Amino acid sequence: MTTFKFSLSFSFHLVSIPLVLLFTLPVIGQVKEDSVRLLQEVTVEAYSADRNPADIPASIGLIQRADLNRFSNSSLVPSFNMLPGVRMDERSPGSYRFSIRGSLLRSPFGVRNVKFYWNGLPLTDGGGNTYLNLLDAGVLGRAEVIKGPAASLYGAGTGGAVLLRATMPQETGAELSAQYGSFGAFRYGAVLQAKGENVTTRIQFSHQQADGYRTQSALTRNSLNADMTFLIDPKNTLMVTLLDTDLSYQTPGGLTAAQYQIDPSQARPSTTTSPGAVQQQAAVYNKTFYSGVNFEHHWSAAWTTALGLVGSTTDFKNPSIRNYETRTEKNIGARLTNEYEFQRVDWKGKLTFGGEIQHFYSPIKVENNVGGIPGTLVISNDEITSDLVMGFAQADADLPSDIHITLGASVNYLQYVDNRLTGTPLGSLSQKFNPVLSPRIALLKRFSQSFSMYVSASQGFSPPTVAEVVPSTGIYNPDLKPETGWSYEVGISGTLLQEIDFHLAVYDFQLSNAIVIQRDTSGADYFVNAGGTNQKGVELNAAWTKKFISSVLSTLRLYTSLTYNHYRFDNYFYDGNDYSGNQITGVSPFAVAFGLDLTSRAGVYAQITGNFVDRMPLNDANTDYASDYFLLGTRAGYRISGRIPIDFFAGVDNMLNQRYSLGNDLNATGGRFYNA
Repeated sequence: MTTFKFSLSFSFHLVSIPLVLLFTLPVIGQVKEDSVRLLQEVTVEAYSADRNPADIPASIGLIQRADLNRFSNSSLVPSFNMLPGVRMDERSPGSYRFSIRGSLLRSPFGVRNVKFYWNGLPLTDGGGNTYLNLLDAGVLGRAEVIKGPAASLYGAGTGGAVLLRATMPQETGAELSAQYGSFGAFRYGAVLQAKGENVTTRIQFSHQQADGYRTQSALTRNSLNADMTFLIDPKNTLMVTLLDTDLSYQTPGGLTAAQYQIDPSQARPSTTTSPGAVQQQAAVYNKTFYSGVNFEHHWSAAWTTALGLVGSTTDFKNPSIRNYETRTEKNIGARLTNEYEFQRVDWKGKLTFGGEIQHFYSPIKVENNVGGIPGTLVISNDEITSDLVMGFAQADADLPSDIHITLGASVNYLQYVDNRLTGTPLGSLSQKFNPVLSPRIALLKRFSQSFSMYVSASQGFSPPTVAEVVPSTGIYNPDLKPETGWSYEVGISGTLLQEIDFHLAVYDFQLSNAIVIQRDTSGADYFVNAGGTNQKGVELNAAWTKKFISSVLSTLRLYTSLTYNHYRFDNYFYDGNDYSGNQITGVSPFAVAFGLDLTSRAGVYAQITGNFVDRMPLNDANTDYASDYFLLGTRAGYRISGRIPIDFFAGVDNMLNQRYSLGNDLNATGGRFYNA
């Protein structure tokens, strides 16, 4: 059936509370109501499993399209922040940070120490950076968040990995949408999709802009995404993904506590010693083209090989308060995965092995910034090359007595070469990180159809990224060492009373040579190795779903996620100070999210979402803290079914009108921590 959709969104601002109204009208066809999917009906691909989450000996956070649709499609932040152990910040519109279990420690901005994949291909480049802000929220179909070291299939990294999948069409059709919001927010998009017997195609264009809540925080993004799948024959499948994004967003800079209390909407002001964000026209300009091809061949019913090729180019400009940085990044890579399934009399298993390579090259030039224009003073001029090679292997076996075991490991090699044309020291500088074997072992026991328990141990290895070896100080740091550590985890999953699905994980992660951000007197960031960290945590997510047969209500769903972090520095001495025993910077000890969904047979529905984040330390000395905050949002609507279904709803975000900083600058010079 061919379907055409037309949707409009309106947003109004009243007493600092954004109110969103959406009207969706498919012209032809039938809108399929989002059904409540129980845990038992969901499968995930993490660790090459294609299994029920309760049968995977790991902690996996899952976001589906229905979860994304609970919020505005202008940002991915609220959906990811519903997951326990996961934190996504937005310092200003489009300026994302992403962390899993405390990995924010290394990210003054951007995404580091977490490996991202897009449709099975590396989205994280060979320099260790991920431009997550290139993706429009409407493109994402689902996301799987692997928490903790995931070296057995995804290589180096102590934070974890995130597997992103694009939305794929279920039918042929088209969709037009437009959304208006507070603070100058405006978004429109168009989708063309076709689902045939052998070819599936989805092409989406979106334009998004906003003035932002703060001065000097406007955003503009134009994004074109195309995903195509070709079933060549029963044994061969070709998948193509293309992403072309032109992104620009202003950066207002951090505020001191006094400035934040007086006027949280202001940009960082000028002083007698430093210009402000407006004067310097501080912003980020990013034009990126990303392409990938994945070819899958089934040698037999048991043996499958997938070969993926990826390439990207990025034109990056960053006039900041301090200087003007330009980069031209080129990245190419490949990923080979082989899967072999076998079965014996009373047990079966699967072998997964392969490798990944990436080559990254970028000239990086830093000049003085004169009102948003590069000056004549060249501070540094580098040509950075990075080569990454990773091999992995994993064996899974379903043994008698409902026992599942996973044994895996990866070998990771990384080399940076810096050809310094301007700056100190001149010449070619190189840094090699010798091959490191990172193992993972996990054991799961299913006691019944509704209860399972697992234990796992995995080693993390995370070398510094290009941005950490050559930070904004412009000083090359050859002494920065990789992070290493072991993570031990115990988890249980199950269903209570046939209605409550839950997952509980308890872990202990001991990290050595933890990479920590510091800032010099000018505010430039650089990185040092802390002695180590001691990270203990508890994560719980649970959902209760009740379906009614003879009642006004059709479905009632309650769900919650809880995160407890006992994170401490260990043997951390720096610049004459002893930070041992202090709370880890930027990590909240407690967070809780919850939701309530109601659906009636008459078509009326309501959704309520809440999110509480405890206060967190803003510097290693633990002398400054960001206050806790509680966000409450709601959405209610009315669906009319029939040949021309209509879905009309209204939503409110931040109902309590909270003042909060979503993306604090850690260890900021002069106490400029806050980004409202």
